[in-house]
Amino acid sequence: MTIPSKPRLVITIGDPAGIGPEVVLKALSDPIQVKIWLAKADLSIIGSQALIHETGDRLDLKPLDPAIALIDGATGSEPIRVGVGNAASGEASFQFLAQAIDLTLAHQFDGIVTAPISKFNWKAAGHHYPGQTELLAEKAGSDRFGMMFLGRSPHTDWVLRALLATVHIPLREVPVQLTPRVMDRKLELLLDCLERDFGLTMPRIAIAGLNPHSGELGQLGTEEVDWLQPWLAEARSRYPQVNFEGLIPPDTMWVKPGQAWFQDGTMQTADAYLALYHDQGLIPVKLMAFDRAVNTTIGLPFVRTSPDHGTAFDIAGRGIASDQSMRSAIDWAIELCQRRQNSSNDGG
Repeated sequence: MTIPSKPRLVITIGDPAGIGPEVVLKALSDPIQVKIWLAKADLSIIGSQALIHETGDRLDLKPLDPAIALIDGATGSEPIRVGVGNAASGEASFQFLAQAIDLTLAHQFDGIVTAPISKFNWKAAGHHYPGQTELLAEKAGSDRFGMMFLGRSPHTDWVLRALLATVHIPLREVPVQLTPRVMDRKLELLLDCLERDFGLTMPRIAIAGLNPHSGELGQLGTEEVDWLQPWLAEARSRYPQVNFEGLIPPDTMWVKPGQAWFQDGTMQTADAYLALYHDQGLIPVKLMAFDRAVNTTIGLPFVRTSPDHGTAFDIAGRGIASDQSMRSAIDWAIELCQRRQNSSNDGG
């Protein structure tokens, strides 16, 4: 039996004017935690070497473990001021990620952990992407991808998995862009992910309605009656091995997950939750797991995770940013890479 090699992860520092460099270095300055990670995976960082050293000195952090490789990324000629995001910091963060993707596609890494970027600063630098997810998918050649949020409760050890059907679009566009084809693609992605990354072949999946009270039989919106319920009936027929719950009224779908997160991780809950638009999924996720939730892009040929928070320019450089979500992102990246390696070795 072949013993799998350790997963190789590369961590980007995100927008260098934000809290990305700080949370990356804080997470990697805990010698006990780093020892645990390095026993399981090889770690590298992509970012400005000068800025990384400057951040570590300013915050009086321990030097990086010599086993953690530092890949220097160019930041351009314009100086970057911590706390002041602009086109220069946006360009730098774009190049850090692009370099990480290229190296991963060249099989130098198995997964990427990305610190936060500013979409506004990307656009200021001439890069018009809704976010890192879309660049990752484009460069990887993946036309079928999704944004899933993972979290493991520190109270009960229960695992939250939530997938968004639509992501960074205006609310008024949701009922226009949400179609049976979109739902088909997201459900297929979710089922593939649950089987490949979590070994769940007969999952229980909760699916939210779109309107308040799931439309209340057409009184509060007709999308459920017009096509969502027929779509779900067809999905039940197509995937008899899946236990579907829904369409669940959006205001009650998150009651059991909340109880499982804070009180009882053994109670019967769904294995995954499919929310139909951004805030329908992320408001409850962040209420439960703001410092524990991790964004992972499913549908890529490699693992990608990211903390579930932004650049926080207002507190950058002050040494007060929490690195908990970054730690969780690294934990999940290692776990998901290991699961994929084991599945591959088992012939899955």
